[in-house]
Amino acid sequence: MTTNTQNATNTQNTTVMVTGASGRTGSRVAQSLGAAGLDVREATRSRGFDWEDPTTWAEALRGADAAYLMYPSDVGSPAAAEGVGALAREAVGLGVRRLVLLSARGEDQALPTEEALRSSGADWTVVRAAWFAQNFSEGPLADGLREGGELVFPAGEVEEPFLDVRDIADVVTAVLTSGDRYAGQTLELTGPRLLSFRRAVAEVAAATGAELTYTPVPAPAYGEALTGFGVPREEADLLIEVFETLLDGRNAHLTDTVQDVLGRAPRDFADFAREASAAGAWKA
Repeated sequence: MTTNTQNATNTQNTTVMVTGASGRTGSRVAQSLGAAGLDVREATRSRGFDWEDPTTWAEALRGADAAYLMYPSDVGSPAAAEGVGALAREAVGLGVRRLVLLSARGEDQALPTEEALRSSGADWTVVRAAWFAQNFSEGPLADGLREGGELVFPAGEVEEPFLDVRDIADVVTAVLTSGDRYAGQTLELTGPRLLSFRRAVAEVAAATGAELTYTPVPAPAYGEALTGFGVPREEADLLIEVFETLLDGRNAHLTDTVQDVLGRAPRDFADFAREASAAGAWKA
């Protein structure tokens, strides 16, 4: 990739492979990169890319200048460390050295995956994200709020600096349009304030006008519920382990990283809730 004296990347004819481009973060990353003038190569199963099939990787990587890596299920799984490491080494071998990994802030289980990227020979950046605001509006947690008016989750009363996924996307774009400024760095992203899950649900309720409740449960009980919904036992056990460690208050503090990278404050959860409500996120 070409850089000038200000250490910014010339985005013309720059191609970024985006894994999970149809998902919660990847779709926003693809949109943000496109708006910045970069060419986006969507690496999804519908386009022939499969994390579980290494024979599909080269076609997605070949000719790209950079890649955004989002491992499905959980970045803390043993399969994530193996898959990210193998893909990163293949990317470097194909000349795709600039790699950005989405990781989870405070998740000890994700550290082997981060190390696999760092040891690949890539010009890497790790983006450690706080809990997504959009987890309340998309996916199984949103289904509970929408269909039953209740969020059942093993978070107790811990506070979390909920982060808008659009801020993740904008940070990834800034990283990939700033030359090597953020190469070799780990960026911890948070929202602008701390909220308990109970308070977050209350802010969703205020935005929607609906009566919504939050019910904390022990992590093992939540894991049993997951298996009842069809989540494989191995994946459920990993999530129990993650929730029991990640949701212990270790993330109950803010960082200035979004402000430092983007030159603006991160989006606030109340603004997210109002916008998502207006878009119909919680309508049955």
